[in-house]
Amino acid sequence: MVFLSIQELELAINYWRSQSPAPGEELHLCPEAAALAKPYALMIMQGAQRVPMDILDESAMFAIQGYLKNIQNK
Repeated sequence: MVFLSIQELELAINYWRSQSPAPGEELHLCPEAAALAKPYALMIMQGAQRVPMDILDESAMFAIQGYLKNIQNK
């Protein structure tokens, strides 16, 4: 089973926020960052340091896979 740490999740959220910043005063997250925000918040509330990747929903999985692909290409 592959796990995702809270630090990795935070880095992924910040990556997507840098790729698609919120316009104007809206402070609305891009779809990828929003998809990762829910498991991130749950981890904080539960005091978890890592989460199994297979519990992520489809949009969160897409966002984390896109992040990992992009950082590996750098």
